[in-house]
Amino acid sequence: MNLSATRHQAPDEATALELFHLREWTDGLPVVIPTEERVEAMLAGVELDPDIILGEIGPGQATVEKVAINAVMAGCRPEHLPVVLAAVRAVTDPEFDIDNMQSTTHGMGPVIIVNGPARDVCGPIASGWGALGPGHRANASIGRALRLCLMNIGGARPGHGDMAALGQPGKFTCCLAEDEEGSPFPPQHTSFGYDADQSAVTLVGVDAPHSVMMQTNDDDPEAHERILRVVAGAIAIPGANNTQIGNGPVIVVLNPVHAGVLASAGLTREDVIERLVKLAVTPNSTMRGWATKRAFRDEDAYLPALRGPEDLVLIVAGGGGMYSAVFSGGLAGSTHPVHAPIHFDFSCELPGFPPA
Repeated sequence: MNLSATRHQAPDEATALELFHLREWTDGLPVVIPTEERVEAMLAGVELDPDIILGEIGPGQATVEKVAINAVMAGCRPEHLPVVLAAVRAVTDPEFDIDNMQSTTHGMGPVIIVNGPARDVCGPIASGWGALGPGHRANASIGRALRLCLMNIGGARPGHGDMAALGQPGKFTCCLAEDEEGSPFPPQHTSFGYDADQSAVTLVGVDAPHSVMMQTNDDDPEAHERILRVVAGAIAIPGANNTQIGNGPVIVVLNPVHAGVLASAGLTREDVIERLVKLAVTPNSTMRGWATKRAFRDEDAYLPALRGPEDLVLIVAGGGGMYSAVFSGGLAGSTHPVHAPIHFDFSCELPGFPPA
């Protein structure tokens, strides 16, 4: 296999790791040293030439080899690489506007949502209890690999390329699968035209998740409306970018219990999204006096937080109970949810991966 990346020498891995930290090739955490043997083992999981260009991230070209190097560093297994490659393809889509997201002072980061058979083949990628928390190797490694690509290929380092004023933990890694088995709705990626048995990633640039608490009662005929109003209220909080700017993508993650209540009321995913777009508004009377650039006309009017259904991605994930989540967006309307297919072919057994 012909690899073209620059080679660096070190007497041992401990010294190499210190070199990586010194040259700011890491996200601040230790990495797996990407030896040639490990990079070749990573590439064994895909049938792509290492020099194929997937797209551009800022000043750099994202080749298959460069992505594989960062995947090794992030702790990925070879079976994770197809998901990482799909995420890189998505993030380089002009609709995502990665340059604007990298340079904004808002603490935005890409969230990777995985649908289809790759959830199990390439992981498993967690979708249930604590899917966005620690303890899930595939989730953590895949999301981290994309972040390392944004840093090492795209040049996004704090205060230099990445201008987030404060940042947020989701900029280290943020990846989860949709709980398709626990969802009463068709898989999220079918909204983009994929078949349910296809695998795909959806990428959305958003802020950190905001936990939304909603207690339900099986005897309450209005439970679905209460859920919709609480979620919409979490989207349209006065300080959120969506409320201040009036656009930008949002992710709503419903736990299976809340999703079940909405579906039992006869609502489809499209119905829920349409209702949330209408409900996610803030009265002018509330916003007047806040530090916002939005124009006020009628004191009794409302300021919408979303432009339309295209701004909202709704998935089902997490453990059952009273907590769902909202990820706010808002970046002057320039970034949009994007998607890409995941291509994998593991008809043969992958070779053993060299130990870290």
